[in-house]
Amino acid sequence: MENLEDLKMMAEQWSNQGIEYLQKIPQDQLYAAVGVLLFTTILLLLSIRLVRRTKSNTVLLSGLGGSGKTVLFYQLRDGSSHQGTVTSMEPNEGTFVLHSENTKKGKVKPVHLVDVPGHSRLRPKLEEFLPQAAAIVFVVDALEFLPNCRAASEYLYDILTNANVVKKKIPVLLCCNKTDKLTAHTKEFIRKQMEKEIEKLRASRSAVSTADIANDYTIGIEGEVFSFSHCCNKVTVAEASGLNGETVQIQDFIREH
Repeated sequence: MENLEDLKMMAEQWSNQGIEYLQKIPQDQLYAAVGVLLFTTILLLLSIRLVRRTKSNTVLLSGLGGSGKTVLFYQLRDGSSHQGTVTSMEPNEGTFVLHSENTKKGKVKPVHLVDVPGHSRLRPKLEEFLPQAAAIVFVVDALEFLPNCRAASEYLYDILTNANVVKKKIPVLLCCNKTDKLTAHTKEFIRKQMEKEIEKLRASRSAVSTADIANDYTIGIEGEVFSFSHCCNKVTVAEASGLNGETVQIQDFIREH
């Protein structure tokens, strides 16, 4: 109780000293100080709100060469397949309203879409765009999947363990392209096979010293067989057909993120 009384007396003393100090300050200076404080507080609050509202609209199309990324890029941009096979050696990049949304009424937010070349020598270009990415669409050829399963899984593993992807929890859509073809593999088959390959990669790369590993982070849960659900960022699987213009699931993913 004595300590409480002492604290109370000390608080009253400080309060009286503060009031006396304020009374000594000329009113015009006091008003100016209060005005500056209020102005600074308002600017700070507005800056916080602006930062929270500002969200990247960049979506990356990645995957092995020949998976159909560039055809999907043109379908999303202008509804054209550009006569089918298109190989890009430089990133295709553009900011536009998705073709299917051109007829929508009201304000539609444009998307900054980047088609990153899939050739192994050009993949480092992906690193240039990752810092501003809001989402990644990883395209897999469902028709020629088995011969490319290992390479595609390695590329996806590198993306999922990238520091930018892990820290920002960038969502990834595993897009199984060309699923309209009769002999194409289903998205469930592709998902399971890639999970198995990534599990093998986890085991082999964890056996190598950290100095020799290029990846920034590890993925999965120790002691459990790998599943995309173990990733800290959301990984979903979808089907598409660039040649037929079947891109609804990609568009839904883009608009969600």
